[in-house]
Amino acid sequence: MRINRILLSAPLVVVALVIQVTILARLQLPGAVPDLLLLVVVGLALVYGHVGGALIGFFAGLLADLAPPSDHAIGRYALVLCVIGYAAGLTKPESGRHRSATLPLIVVIGAAIVSTLMYAGVGALVGDTAARHVGIVGLLLSATLYDLLLAPFVVPLVMAAARRTEGEPLTGDGTSSPSGSGIAGYGWLTTGTGLKASRGAMKSVRAGARIGSQRGGLLGKSARDKVGRIKGVKRL
Repeated sequence: MRINRILLSAPLVVVALVIQVTILARLQLPGAVPDLLLLVVVGLALVYGHVGGALIGFFAGLLADLAPPSDHAIGRYALVLCVIGYAAGLTKPESGRHRSATLPLIVVIGAAIVSTLMYAGVGALVGDTAARHVGIVGLLLSATLYDLLLAPFVVPLVMAAARRTEGEPLTGDGTSSPSGSGIAGYGWLTTGTGLKASRGAMKSVRAGARIGSQRGGLLGKSARDKVGRIKGVKRL
């Protein structure tokens, strides 16, 4: 992974984990706990692709497995987030930019459902039957609802920050600049420079036309003088 990706991903993962453990986990909401860490991994994977998403998901899940109060086997959540990060990264378009918010929302819904099922399935393999007592249907519905409520406030910000580390500043319409240049990436600046360039081009064309007409006049005058001289000589 690039250094700039690590410098962005590490603080985001740590902050998301701290908020999830200290605040979201203590809200005593019915069903599942809002998974802020999952949304951060999904947002980064949508920009960095499947390889970066898998690596970020693995280390984020491993950190969550080690964070207190850890009451499950180490590596369980790392496996879940690694798969989620890889799958979310596969939806990255070839252009690198999502044209609308529909696909990221679909990815969030799928991530919430798949992560809940995978976490419960891996727990059942290692003897953890907590999900069976709570009810898998209630966990799926609550996890999807909580993640969808948090997604508009988390995923776009994470994606915007990730695009900046990739050298893709946002344009005026919310998409990234294909050229990646700092000034040319903003629509209102490109419009202004375009008008200035067109005005400058028009001025240069007019100046060229004036110079051409002046040269044409001089050439015509010299030609007439030559003709007059020749005719005068012949007359003599």
